[in-house]
Amino acid sequence: MKKVILLVTCFLPLVTLLGCASMKEAAKGVAGVSTKVLEDGRKEAMTRRFAIDYDSCYKEVTDILNRTGCYIYAQDPKKGMIAVYISYEDTTPVGVFFKVVTDKSTQVEVSSPSTYGKESIAGRVFSGLDNKINPKKEKAGYEK
Repeated sequence: MKKVILLVTCFLPLVTLLGCASMKEAAKGVAGVSTKVLEDGRKEAMTRRFAIDYDSCYKEVTDILNRTGCYIYAQDPKKGMIAVYISYEDTTPVGVFFKVVTDKSTQVEVSSPSTYGKESIAGRVFSGLDNKINPKKEKAGYEK
């Protein structure tokens, strides 16, 4: 019992000094769902602009990520963010961020501490959006 009291007595001042925001982020980090590293990595994000409105872009990217086997562990349309793991087995974190450029144009940023993760998800998302905006016509054969 004395050890518990001693631990609480020593730990309580630390908690007060840290503040609520950092406590919340620390708890997320322990749980493995923090997005801070993804947000911090936006300076090195792979970025492209697409001629599609924000809401349609966000929905389409969500669909692309689900179709390609990514595991979405956090998302917030108001903050313009989707956090994923590359797959259910590969828990490399990757963040997809959205920024309104105009009513009909959205900037998409893909961030990750892993170069492979960033390039892999950016490839899926960017090519998926390209195909959505400019669908490739299938060849129906050839003319003689």
